[in-house]
Amino acid sequence: MGRINVLDKHTAELIAAGEVVERPSSVVKELLENSIDAGATQITVEIMHGGIDYLRITDNGCGILKEDVRNAFKRNATSKISVDSDLEKIGTLGFRGEALASISSVSKVQLITKAKEENIGSAYEIDGGEEISFDDAGCPDGTTLIMRNLFYNVPARYKFLKKDVAEGNAVASVIDKIALSHPEIAITFIRDNKRVLKTAGDGKLMSSIYAVYGRDFASTLIPVDYELNGMKLTGYISRPTNGRANRNMQNTFINGRFVKSRTISVALEEACKGSIMIGKFPSCVLNLQISPEAVDVNVHPAKIEVRFINERPVFDTVYHGVKSALLRGDSRKEAVLNHNNTVNIKPLNPFNLANKVINKEPTKSVQKAPEKPREKSIFDELDLPTKTVKYNKVNKVSDSSSVQKKYMEFLENNKKLSENNQTTNNSLCDNIDNNAENNVSTESKIETKINEVKEDTSLKQEVQKVNPFEELELEKITKDENIITEEKKSDVDVVLPTERQTNSSSENIEIKTLIDEDKQSFRFIGEAMNTYIIVETDNNKLVLIDKHAAHERIIFEKLKREKGTGSVQLLLIPITVTLEKNEYTVAIEHLYMFKNVGFDVEDFGNGTLIVRSAPSYLRNDDIEDTIIEICGYIAENRKNVMSEHMEWIYHNISCRSAIKAGDSSTAKELIDIAKTVFSDDSIRYCPHGRPVCIELSKYEIEKQFGRA
Repeated sequence: MGRINVLDKHTAELIAAGEVVERPSSVVKELLENSIDAGATQITVEIMHGGIDYLRITDNGCGILKEDVRNAFKRNATSKISVDSDLEKIGTLGFRGEALASISSVSKVQLITKAKEENIGSAYEIDGGEEISFDDAGCPDGTTLIMRNLFYNVPARYKFLKKDVAEGNAVASVIDKIALSHPEIAITFIRDNKRVLKTAGDGKLMSSIYAVYGRDFASTLIPVDYELNGMKLTGYISRPTNGRANRNMQNTFINGRFVKSRTISVALEEACKGSIMIGKFPSCVLNLQISPEAVDVNVHPAKIEVRFINERPVFDTVYHGVKSALLRGDSRKEAVLNHNNTVNIKPLNPFNLANKVINKEPTKSVQKAPEKPREKSIFDELDLPTKTVKYNKVNKVSDSSSVQKKYMEFLENNKKLSENNQTTNNSLCDNIDNNAENNVSTESKIETKINEVKEDTSLKQEVQKVNPFEELELEKITKDENIITEEKKSDVDVVLPTERQTNSSSENIEIKTLIDEDKQSFRFIGEAMNTYIIVETDNNKLVLIDKHAAHERIIFEKLKREKGTGSVQLLLIPITVTLEKNEYTVAIEHLYMFKNVGFDVEDFGNGTLIVRSAPSYLRNDDIEDTIIEICGYIAENRKNVMSEHMEWIYHNISCRSAIKAGDSSTAKELIDIAKTVFSDDSIRYCPHGRPVCIELSKYEIEKQFGRA
């Protein structure tokens, strides 16, 4: 072993800087946390060329005293803690005292700051850890830090930086997290002289979500507000119907600090289990307020990972908080009749519904307000023109208004008689005796009135003209009666086997004569369980074909042959897809891969892609999820060669496009799949490795029945 050397100060600082400063986004994170701890309410971040060449952060916080400026750039210098016991209850974002020292050792830094209690500010410049100048400066309260030429003195680290677009998106991702965790701070982000983000700073989380992810994402969220075990969970969770294809839109915070916690993630998904589709994941912006003594944030150099003293209370708080939010956010509605007979719609409360079902409370009758006298007839509302009408049987001109009057008198009398029938028999008879002449009974009066209308030919013809809906209604009733009659007939009639064979003989003959002359003859028998195609081959074998696996492999092979030149559907309304910044970065870098599989995808700016066309195999509902899954996969597998990426993309598209098990399929579709399976030797396994078909020989079947 060689001699042990004590490293000089400069080399030691370069090594230590690697723990804190990995890329421009690391610098932004550390400096933003310092600005928040300084009590800033407005922060502006500006970068050029991904933050590698130029980065400026300005805040209106408390500033730094002139006598503390030099100390701020020394290692292990901080204003957040003073003794070791402070590490047990860290309430600030920054506390290590390494940020400014590490940043200044690998870049050129200029600091302009002024404390509120001072009359003049300070300007300090440091280059590669060496002080250049320290002067007075006129400036507002707060701090401005400018960093230039990151890693200019460490070529080994500089060459590992990514392209400007990728580094800029990483910076944007950090700023998004800060904006979501502190909605009370107005944050402005300027990228290459263009403002790409501005939050209101009004303290409303929804305002920050809207600014960061846009309207479409914000409209899918429901609020979360829950307290348990001395902890408070607030924020928003996506509706179960708006699940995403991956977990990249799960934003979790603890005491305003962005963290990645396995405990919180599992509790979140367990709470959504049973509500969200399998294979989909919830999106969220959740902040857990917890006692600083119950969590250790000093685990990871980047302070992203945390450790809890007791994980069970954290799990329970997140689980029950999300579960109750999903129940409250049920989108179903119930109608409630208020005192003035108008209908109000309010969200359905599942707890109240459960109580009603369990207790079986009798519903109270609603008293209706007295009906107002009729002012206008239906004919007045229709605004029918008054015109002369000629009749075939009676050669005279009739006034339509008089006919309307007669018809309305008939309707009114008929209505009164119907209402009287609901009263007791004695009162009904008394009313009729008092009003009727010659003691005419109720039945005879109704019949007489109806006969008068029927005999009045002019009235009947005019009614047909002024009541155009009567004929349509009669047709509807007739159709309904025919349907009911057919249903009853199908329930009663028994079709004999000979009759069934006769009725469908033409179809069976057509199916039985389908033969693949090049390969093997087969006869289509049918489908079992809406999943398996049953065919019989000419060598006495029964073949079961999994229609989903077979169709999936057929599409997969076709996509590989076409390589984006096949059938493509142009979308009438382009689809926008909101992505997490890391996904967005890889999507921009791999737009050519989308084109190779039939997608026309463009950069829509600010973390959004726009899809103008897609493979014709895909349904419109699957396009967004497919794009999200592809971007997420590429982001997690950057080191894979392109061919492996394309194989996975072909798998994804073919799986989503294929006929699903349980779907209804026509005989022609099933026969086409079977013909392809028998004619193409490559269709033997689906892209995931499952078999497409299995064979049962006549001997195996006869053995099961004891014939062999």
